[in-house]
Amino acid sequence: VQLQASGGGVVQAGESLRLSCTARGFTSDDYSIAWFRQAPGKEREVVACMSNSDSATQYTSSVKGRFTISRDNAKSALFLQMDNLKPDDTAVYYCTKGSTKGQGTLVTVSS
Repeated sequence: VQLQASGGGVVQAGESLRLSCTARGFTSDDYSIAWFRQAPGKEREVVACMSNSDSATQYTSSVKGRFTISRDNAKSALFLQMDNLKPDDTAVYYCTKGSTKGQGTLVTVSS
């Protein structure tokens, strides 16, 4: 199984990015999904997650109201829409599906 994240880049504060993660090799979509991030010198943190049972979502407090996690099982993809980005959002972002973690994509937000 494999996850490949994309969509990172360099943006200015206040702009938006949409991260995508393509899943390959999974025989089921019955997994919870999540996005993590790790900023330089900081611990990895969960940014957003979505339950596989009822699609309930949770967000870390710093991104509530700005980020939206979603999934498209027909395309075996998961997404993270990030609006009103802030310099503190600068980090490498990783997607997970169940216990599988994908390669990260770098997001850099300049002030």
